[in-house]
Amino acid sequence: MKNMTENINSEKSANHLINESSPYLLQHAYNPVDWYPWSDGSLEKARLEDKPIFLSIGYAACHWCHVMEKESFENEEIAAILNEYFVSIKVDREQRPDLDQIYMSATMAINGSGGWPMSVFLTPDLRPFFAGTYFPPDDMYGRPGFKGLITQIAAAYKNNRQNIEDYAQSLTDALKSSYSPGETAGKIDTTIIDTAITQLMRSYDALHGGFGAAPKFPHPIDLSFMMRIYASNGDENLMDAVEHTLQSMARGGIYDQIGGGFHRYSVDAGWLVPHFEKMLYDNALLAVTYSDAYKLTHNEFYRKIVRETLDFIIREMQDENGGFYSSLDADSEGKEGKYYVWKKADIERLLGEDAAHFCRYYNITDKGNFEHQTNIPNINGDSDRYREASEFDAHSFEKIINEQKQLIFNERQKRIRPLMDDKILTSWNGLAISGFAGGFQIAGEEKFRSAALRTAEFIRDKLIREDKLFHSYRSAKISGGQFLEDYAYLIQGLIDLYEI
Repeated sequence: MKNMTENINSEKSANHLINESSPYLLQHAYNPVDWYPWSDGSLEKARLEDKPIFLSIGYAACHWCHVMEKESFENEEIAAILNEYFVSIKVDREQRPDLDQIYMSATMAINGSGGWPMSVFLTPDLRPFFAGTYFPPDDMYGRPGFKGLITQIAAAYKNNRQNIEDYAQSLTDALKSSYSPGETAGKIDTTIIDTAITQLMRSYDALHGGFGAAPKFPHPIDLSFMMRIYASNGDENLMDAVEHTLQSMARGGIYDQIGGGFHRYSVDAGWLVPHFEKMLYDNALLAVTYSDAYKLTHNEFYRKIVRETLDFIIREMQDENGGFYSSLDADSEGKEGKYYVWKKADIERLLGEDAAHFCRYYNITDKGNFEHQTNIPNINGDSDRYREASEFDAHSFEKIINEQKQLIFNERQKRIRPLMDDKILTSWNGLAISGFAGGFQIAGEEKFRSAALRTAEFIRDKLIREDKLFHSYRSAKISGGQFLEDYAYLIQGLIDLYEI
């Protein structure tokens, strides 16, 4: 599988990202924008030249990051404006979660919402004064055009500097206040748990499962938390909400019905149409959550999802030395989801006269449920009714479906795959250790215990230097500093590994 740096056009002149280890930064190394990494040198350049900083934060599997790069960062005219009036700095949010958290807080404070790509404008002393997410090159979609925006900001910085300084200071003061500890020590009691459960259930979608409206994210930590509370107090309402959510997700398009594993989120409330990127941390956390559900219910469906998800991680995200890569892109051949979707005619060509069985169960139609008459395989009530009315018993029905699914999977393996972000993050690999440990506990398969152990050994051998635990590894280089999340997730993973 290709990584995300193999398609870089080396015929163009490189900017200052060319020696970075992050695949996301290397994707931008040949943009005409004179990008710098976040470093003492780039920050000093902004101070010495008294220029505002354009800070762009994203990650390699981010679809809209690709769109903004193509539309704006490869645009010579826009690049010329940025190079003239700004110091442009590119950050991989996965490699620098500290910077992402700080400036996402600023983006949320300014706009009330956030996301990636994150586009933040800073004074030379790093105080934010304007922020947003994706901007089209020109005014459209109800959003201001990026070219006009940076032109206006450059003019305002030159002609109305004091207004910018005043706003930057007031925003910085507000953010500092929100991060400050309280003046008196607080007490931890069960009211915190009660409040959390009340708020979760208030946002619970009783129709589709999950929390809130579209776009829908899986919330594995919240679901595991709810199961722990259910185990302690026996509140059936909690477990009903958890099971409805877990089954709806695993039957929907957010779950890869053909190859296993979860996509990052669903763009609709019903879990049908995913944003097709696959992240290590999502799948590791969801493996833990579905393992927890199996332990409480002994429902074989949950064990099946755990097995398929962990098999996907081993098959497609494991480094030969035992660590796990960060993510798979949403796009293939420049189109989101192309690797995962099917036209009904393609299924009929592959399965012949038996295709109707597969199509009825996975809701494959001529019209399609995605773009260009393509289909995202999913299971719903119609699937259940078809299975119940089938001439086959449950065992035979499942055997036929699994055989057909394997044929479809084998054909999919011939397609051009989404690119891989092949950096290895300590924190996410700590989560993977927990996921594989949970999978071994419920499935008893040695390959899962072995995967957990190899990951721990990889971190020990590659990411610990002089008693310091580093955050990121790629191509024999460590980077990213040391972060609390690395210690927290790895410690939890090692406890889980010890238990197996």
